[in-house]
Amino acid sequence: MKKQKIYLGISTLVVAVFTFIAADHIDAPAVQGGTSDITDYYAFQGEDTNNIVFVANVQGLLSPSATSTATFDENVLVEFNIDTNGDAVEDLVIQATPRDGKMYFFGPVAPASPGLSSTIQTSATTNSVDITTYGSSPQIESNGGMSFFAGPRDDPFFMDFAQYSDIIAGNATSFNNPGADTFAGTNVMSIVVEVPKTMIGTSGDINTWVESKRK
Repeated sequence: MKKQKIYLGISTLVVAVFTFIAADHIDAPAVQGGTSDITDYYAFQGEDTNNIVFVANVQGLLSPSATSTATFDENVLVEFNIDTNGDAVEDLVIQATPRDGKMYFFGPVAPASPGLSSTIQTSATTNSVDITTYGSSPQIESNGGMSFFAGPRDDPFFMDFAQYSDIIAGNATSFNNPGADTFAGTNVMSIVVEVPKTMIGTSGDINTWVESKRK
């Protein structure tokens, strides 16, 4: 795979102490619903507490019929950024990019340079997994203590948007229990990587965020 220069499409920022969730289903018109549109980012301690799991979801609000034909964009790189020293600059990245039915992962590795443009680090540790098709059993690959998944999943984010709108409008003062899940029945395209903490190289807190970057 040739090295490719890619540029920022849309990003969402998260600060994590091994457990964090962020969601953004309503983006600017230029990316809303597009293949580079990030809906959620999750970072949390794995079931194996020696590991960290990073999850990036893109292409939100997919109906079942749309999910059956949804694909990852081969012109879009999803980059997990990890700041290990608290300066809000990425010290490590894990890069994920699709090609011919597989998702390829590079890293964790120091980026060629921090910031809004990236070069795919093809000299870094490389792994891949077959992209799971809609309705089939999840394809998960493990290697060197890392695990990988890419494919459609039910949208895990819960939001009662109608009640939220009523609260903002002053017509309600709180959410209902239980509320109505606005995103029920919709799907996302999900990229998951589980990494041993020792590969991150810190025993303290980290800052982490995800970007989608287009050629």
